[in-house]
Amino acid sequence: MFRIQHLCIAITAMACLSACGGGGGGGSSFSSPSGGSSSSSSSSSSSSSSSSTAANAWVSGVFAAASTFKDKCATVRTGTDIQGNTYPDRAGTSQDEKMWLRSWTHETYLWNTEVADADPAGYSTPVSYFNVLKTTAVTASGIAKDQFHFSESTADYLSRLTSAASGSYGAEFIVIQATPPRDVRVMYTEPGSPAAALQNGVPALVRGTKILTVNGVDAVNGANTQAQVDALNAAVFPSSAGVTVNLVVQDPGASTTRSISLTSQNISPKPVNRTRVLNDSNGNKVGYILFNTFSPYSSESDIVNAMTSMQTQGVKDLVLDLRYNGGGLLAVASELSYMVSGSASTGKTFDKLRFNAAAGNNDPVTGAVNNPIPFYNTALGFSVTSGTALPALNLNRVFVLTTDETCSASESVINGLRGIGVNVIQVGGKTCGKPYGFYPQDNCGTTYYSIQFQGTNDAGFGDYADGFTPTNSSDTTGVKIAGCAVNDDFSHDLGDGNEALLKSALSYATAGTCPAVSAVSARISAARSTTPTGPALIKPQRSIMDSNMDVRQRGR
Repeated sequence: MFRIQHLCIAITAMACLSACGGGGGGGSSFSSPSGGSSSSSSSSSSSSSSSSTAANAWVSGVFAAASTFKDKCATVRTGTDIQGNTYPDRAGTSQDEKMWLRSWTHETYLWNTEVADADPAGYSTPVSYFNVLKTTAVTASGIAKDQFHFSESTADYLSRLTSAASGSYGAEFIVIQATPPRDVRVMYTEPGSPAAALQNGVPALVRGTKILTVNGVDAVNGANTQAQVDALNAAVFPSSAGVTVNLVVQDPGASTTRSISLTSQNISPKPVNRTRVLNDSNGNKVGYILFNTFSPYSSESDIVNAMTSMQTQGVKDLVLDLRYNGGGLLAVASELSYMVSGSASTGKTFDKLRFNAAAGNNDPVTGAVNNPIPFYNTALGFSVTSGTALPALNLNRVFVLTTDETCSASESVINGLRGIGVNVIQVGGKTCGKPYGFYPQDNCGTTYYSIQFQGTNDAGFGDYADGFTPTNSSDTTGVKIAGCAVNDDFSHDLGDGNEALLKSALSYATAGTCPAVSAVSARISAARSTTPTGPALIKPQRSIMDSNMDVRQRGR
């Protein structure tokens, strides 16, 4: 199965414990033993950078405390960030920044004993040095154990953290074929967006709609120079509001084409995209929830409202569609898992974080005792009043729809529920395999993501770096769990009872077995070239923030 690539950057958030003052930017940095926030304020920026010359010399195997170098910057920021926090920067050097990265990695990185102690003098920038401060080990399937090492500007991090809307038509796309003959299709649309609005009596775009021309340019076989492909990219994936594009499209199963015009708006993707209540063949009510992100904060209110509706309507089974959910707030994943399992989770652990061996029973980033994350039965105050009792369906089984875009906090729902004996039935493809998470940390205008913990469930299990996969899958790696391997289906809308993954879940709910593959493999397939020619569509890459495990409110 080809790997689906998100072509719009979803807005997700990852941050530190609220008890530690938030995470990532300026005054929001961690206050911790690992040097997350220096005790010196920005008023100390007058310190001479030369004063650190001796202290920041590299000696192999000798590590000063990360706090020694924290917020010592070659370029000092002044003023406040977009959250109103004063920058903590003080005068320093690029060497100080690199030495902080080295000590911070030594203190907090999950696999710190697998990192070579490279001399920072051999790297021109702090970011280039950070890029080598990780393990080079691989998993059983041969992929890198750490695929998630990443850095970005703190301004970009804070923009996502505050759920800033971005330019979009409100459609999420996949590229099935990047080179001629190209195949670009719609995965889903955002409610109330230009893409979902009616044009000539039908929605502008629907799931499976294929893009044929863009502003008169053949998007399938044309655009034979990189400049032309770049123009296609800019038109289809706008970076700001007010961009108008004219498209010729073809809907799934249609023999004719349509012409539409879309103007981008600033759109924040809705965490719960849609819900439905269907009946299985025995007449039992089955709830369906398309949940696309555990972040931003509105994910809490969205999923609580959806689950309250399911409870009110008396559903007997639940299908959680997490096929495109890359992760987010681990606390919301815990809340959701409680709302599924109810009383079965009482006194049980949803997730216990495992840090590097030197940490003992403490969190090396915050210094706090490493208390397990429970199944939260009351709201935590992200977007629902703190302490509000959560609805509970008290189910002993749940269906989870997955693809390789199902990551991190989404996988923790599968793992957490399995840890307390809930029968999790997986329908779809193998998940991405990310039982790991990190505390994003700002230093001198760059936010760094370095894996610092692994999540484990009530049974102590967390080894799914090659993902979860249904038992009848042909995959030889990954953790096999009950369910059906089914290709993603772009010929039916999400929530449609005939859509392949949902159809398989409904069938399994009554028959207890997977339907024949031929009956459900409805993936639309392009006429792919065996030897692609011409320039490939340059896709906006999926942000690392789309596959995160955000531990805000942990242990509350």
